[in-house]
Amino acid sequence: MSMKLLQWPALALAATAFAAGGAADARAQAVEKLTIVIFAPPSLGALLPPVIKAQKLDIANGLDITFEERTPDAYATQFNSGEFKIGGSASLTTLGLADVRGVKVTYLFNLFDYWGAVVTSRDSVKTLKDLEGKELAGARSTTNYQMYEFFAKKQGVDVSKIKVVNTAPPGLVSYAIADRADAVQIWEPAYTLMITKKPSIRTIDLNIAKTWKDVGANTIPYLGVGAHTDWANANPDKVQKLYTIYKAAVEWVQKNPEEAAPLLAKGAPPEELKAVAAMIKSNERLAMKLTKSADIKKDIEAVYKAGMDINYLPSMPSAASIYDKPLR
Repeated sequence: MSMKLLQWPALALAATAFAAGGAADARAQAVEKLTIVIFAPPSLGALLPPVIKAQKLDIANGLDITFEERTPDAYATQFNSGEFKIGGSASLTTLGLADVRGVKVTYLFNLFDYWGAVVTSRDSVKTLKDLEGKELAGARSTTNYQMYEFFAKKQGVDVSKIKVVNTAPPGLVSYAIADRADAVQIWEPAYTLMITKKPSIRTIDLNIAKTWKDVGANTIPYLGVGAHTDWANANPDKVQKLYTIYKAAVEWVQKNPEEAAPLLAKGAPPEELKAVAAMIKSNERLAMKLTKSADIKKDIEAVYKAGMDINYLPSMPSAASIYDKPLR
């Protein structure tokens, strides 16, 4: 047998290995790295990122996303400065304020509608009006807090008479459990974790549904994904991929609440995980609702107007702050 014939199998194997390696390299090159800034947990913006990473939903759609956690104040500063071009804790009035101040940003899509509450262990606080002259713990730089002020004002509360202790969202649970303030303004998922630890605490009704109906809007878009306009315009394909990734994450969480709970509340004991799973199933307070910005333009504008009503927004944000490119 000639040496040429003996060499053929080796050459064929080498060619196969080379082709496989080339295919692997092509796949690796097809996955693009992306960095998104989010609030640290417990917060709504931090809920879906661990699902995206655990289920590899980003990789499946050609992106390798790194989620960077920040406090609300640091988030706003670093996102507005352009240090981060994409924000996964994009709350509407905060994004709207950036737009009014000349930062060209846009709300890509909504992930959660608004729900918030005020909780108290004090017998002297039965209504929001009772908070006047007392102390409230809250995360003032968040849209959730700003919307609380809107609903409080609609109930005739003079919010200027309430002393606010400003704290980041992770601190709200400890304030409520330790009874360190007369009341605490809080929302999901911190609310569920807090109520599980301290079921005796009372929730004061913000009268959200009736008040918003009187405003004339349907839903209250609250938090989603935003980006700098120049990045969004230059990367419509990545915007579409982000929408697809988050859509898959929302659907997975809704279909698998028990499996999702440990990802949404990492390290929580069994009773809290059970409560988180129930929160997901109900969705009444979580209000997880993926919607394209272009489909809820009037509702977004209603939130902007609420921000103006409490003097948080000095003027109406521009139309460009609402992403209007088609998403599938």
